[in-house]
This record gives sequence, structure tokens and C-alpha cells, in this order.
Amino acid sequence: MSGEDKRIPQRTSPTYAVRAPLVRWLREEAERTTRERGRVRILDVGSGPKPYEPLFAACAAEYVGVDLAGSDLVGTVEDIPVEDASYDLVLCNQVLEHCADPPQAVRELRRATAPGGRVLASTHGVQVYHPAPDDLWRWTHTGLERLFEDNGAWSGVTVRPSSGTAACLGMLLGTFMHLLASAPALPRSPSRRSPLSTSARRRSTAAWPRFGSRSRARSSPTTT
Repeated sequence: MSGEDKRIPQRTSPTYAVRAPLVRWLREEAERTTRERGRVRILDVGSGPKPYEPLFAACAAEYVGVDLAGSDLVGTVEDIPVEDASYDLVLCNQVLEHCADPPQAVRELRRATAPGGRVLASTHGVQVYHPAPDDLWRWTHTGLERLFEDNGAWSGVTVRPSSGTAACLGMLLGTFMHLLASAPALPRSPSRRSPLSTSARRRSTAAWPRFGSRSRARSSPTTT
């Protein structure tokens, strides 16, 4: 999926029902930052091609991306290559489910955030298996809240579902339909149905859901 597809999700996309609320939330947070803080330093962890950078154009004095490759800085969310308390706004969208050590990841997000700054994070509650390169975790909104509260001196943590049950079901239905439409036809023998091949079995496994929340954490006004 291209950066533009993430920032401007199409209604024909199987994940539109989830991506559209995420983009709307990020746009609202960007407008809030412009009103309350003016221009700030922004760090996008797990940025890829930085699809959300245009949303923050009005408030970004600097917008730096971090990813495993192809971004401004090379690094992981568990070991972010920046100095302590160096960014006012830290983004981490659809990353935590892929990292090996979520508690360490949250501690690193806190370390990179300047006093009085904020972290905007989103992850999956329900989603199909999608290794990139790994897919390891799912959280309820209360589980995500505990993950942040237990790993960092935050002055406040706010977690809420990114969309409702209908949007979640719509996303899953759209994904299943997309997988069925794109799956190759399985060969059949004259006498009986052929068993699933390894690749087809993996494809069918990838279609099963596991549980999406977004989190806003504010760093303490004094350095910890």
C-alpha cells in the first residue's frame, strides 16, 4: 500500500472502515497541535514513506521518520536512534503489533518525547495476520492502556477504540472478500477434491482475525 493510499484511503479498499477513522484522528490531532503549540518537532516511528507528513505540515518545524529502511533514520521502535526528550510529538501508527518487545517500545517512545510533549500511537485490536516482517500482538483498549501506564512516567494516558463494531466487521468482511477474490483456484482431481497446497493453506490461515485502538500519552512536564 502506497503512502497516498494510507493517507487518502479509497472506499473500495478492504481496510477503508478502519483507515479512514485513523486518518481523521491524526488530522484532528495535527490541528490541535497547531492551535495549542504552533510549530513543533515531530518524530514518526515506523514511518515508512511518511504518508502522514502532509497532515502535519502546518505545525511541523521538523518531521523526521524512523524505520528499518528507507526513511530519514534507520532503527527500531525498541531502540530509537534519537537523543532523550528531543521531540514534541511522537507518532507510532500500526507498529506495536510488529515489534518484539512492546514494553521496551513504549519506554523508548517516552524517552524520545520532550517534557510536555505527546505520543500518538495506534495499533490493532482486530486484524488479519499480516507479517511485516512479523505480526506478534493484539490488544484490547484496556490492555493497551496498561501497556503504556506500566512503561513510562506519563502525566496522562488516553485510549479509545478507533472505530466501532460495525466498522470492524466491515473491515473483516471486506478483507475476506478481497482474499477470496484474489485466491488462485485450487486444483481438483477427477475422483476427489485435492488437499490444500502449503501456499493455499497459508493463505487461508492469513484470513483469520485475531482483535484497533489508538492511544494518546502525554509526557510529564518535567524530565524524568
